Amino acid sequence: WIVAQFDLGPSYTGPFFECVAVSTTDDATGSYNRYAFPFTNFPDYPKLGVWPDGYYFTFNNFNAAGTAYVGADVCAADRTHMLSGAAATMQCFQQSSSYFGMLPSDLDGATPPAAGTPNFVMVLDPSGSADLDLFQFHVDFTTPANSTFTGPTLIPVAAFTPLCNTQFRGACVPQPGSGTDSLESLGDRLMWRLVYRNFGDHTTLLATHSILAISAGVRSAVGGSTTGGIRWYEIHNPETSPTVFQSGTFAPDSQYRWMPAIAMDADQNIAVGFSRSGAAAGQYPSIVYAGRVPTDPAGTLESEVVLVAGLGSQTSGYNRWGDYSSLTIDPTDDCTFWFT
Repeated sequence: WIVAQFDLGPSYTGPFFECVAVSTTDDATGSYNRYAFPFTNFPDYPKLGVWPDGYYFTFNNFNAAGTAYVGADVCAADRTHMLSGAAATMQCFQQSSSYFGMLPSDLDGATPPAAGTPNFVMVLDPSGSADLDLFQFHVDFTTPANSTFTGPTLIPVAAFTPLCNTQFRGACVPQPGSGTDSLESLGDRLMWRLVYRNFGDHTTLLATHSILAISAGVRSAVGGSTTGGIRWYEIHNPETSPTVFQSGTFAPDSQYRWMPAIAMDADQNIAVGFSRSGAAAGQYPSIVYAGRVPTDPAGTLESEVVLVAGLGSQTSGYNRWGDYSSLTIDPTDDCTFWFT
């Protein structure tokens, strides 16, 4: 399936829509069943997760004028009906303005969760404490009144300070050259995807975000923080007793690393894709990844590899950078990572 935009007829009511197109075959260039789900508030920054019983969405809702943040919204669309092209509904649980940047779990691998397992939704704890907040979303499309959104369960993690540490896209990531923009970190939220896998003897959630970090062997006179780093988590058994199996921060030198996306293959190898930039000559924004195998020391990533070396700095006065990054696994072999 794919998110798409298309024209809406006069019979639709809004004023806003989430438009979703679901492929009818395994050919992405073929036909699609298309849906438009109406919203009164503006459903910004949509994130998606595939689950056996539905397509799960999270949004950051703003009022119609775009002048006030309403709160995170968590929704589920009727996957069964959408795959067949039948009329489909979407059920939502609007959250308060305390929550921002929630993520739905997205299923990877050939083994589904146990029957009846709810979708998991995670967010950085809004209190600023060192916790991840985990919710459970059970949807019932036959009897919507039976749908529930419960939580949070607090998962303690190592203390952190969000990179750029301001809500709504703080900009502090440097680039080389005079007159360049400071790029936005989106360090105020977890980054897509929230990966779920079922290995039989345990289940796993993977999450990642950008934090202030002390680079290896380098310290600053200002608060001891010198750079931006990647924080990542592997959480086991979210259904019953979610615990951090391992976590780590990747900041091997003074360059900034941010915009991470994480995934795991069938052999439990982990990869994290991210952007890298610095203030020194030639440290242009680049696309990079680092990975690990299960026998590596817990909480560590191996040496990074540059996928695309940057050739210049952004000077447009527009600070956005890569905020829809994603790392996914090719389902044909369950071991090839694709990074966008």
